[in-house]
Amino acid sequence: MSRYTGPSWKKSRRYGISLTGTGKELEKRPYAPGQHGPNQRKKVSEYGLQQNEKQKLRFMYGLNERQFRRLFDQAGKMKGVHGENFMILLESRLDNLVYRLGLARTRRQARQLVNHGHITVDGSRVDIPSYRLKPGQVIGVREKSRNLNIIKEALEVNVFVPEYLTFNEDALEGTFNRYPERSELPSEINEALIVEFYSR
Repeated sequence: MSRYTGPSWKKSRRYGISLTGTGKELEKRPYAPGQHGPNQRKKVSEYGLQQNEKQKLRFMYGLNERQFRRLFDQAGKMKGVHGENFMILLESRLDNLVYRLGLARTRRQARQLVNHGHITVDGSRVDIPSYRLKPGQVIGVREKSRNLNIIKEALEVNVFVPEYLTFNEDALEGTFNRYPERSELPSEINEALIVEFYSR
């Protein structure tokens, strides 16, 4: 199953959460898409709740099912809480950290910047969005790409950089200081339901 490339706003409305992180999707129409969206009163089973939670997180980070499951299995081999470890692994991806630093307005945009070779890690160009960073590594923008309008516009609207990152706007460089804590990760996700879903 390939990565979802359809309309993200429709998915955001389906799951009742801003998957892009901008919050614009639910401003005008905060209900499910489709003809019966505003009037839906559907009872959701326990399995349905677990699957919805899994899909929410998967679409939020833009992974296909195979990537998502493989990362989940890797998290299970680490010490600590399985669900938290899983979210920390997702948060440590290069495309996500480019988005968190404010170099892109959405994770999709960040993925594109990485794919097109505009981003460096420790001075070397990296074009793999799923590249996993370790604390201490530095994310930068290539010299040739510093005047990109897409990056300038993203930096203008960005008002928040998480505490586990430090960002130097003049140098367009950010350092991944440490792995994030659970309190710094998306609060609207209940990762315990995802663990239950895959433990069936």
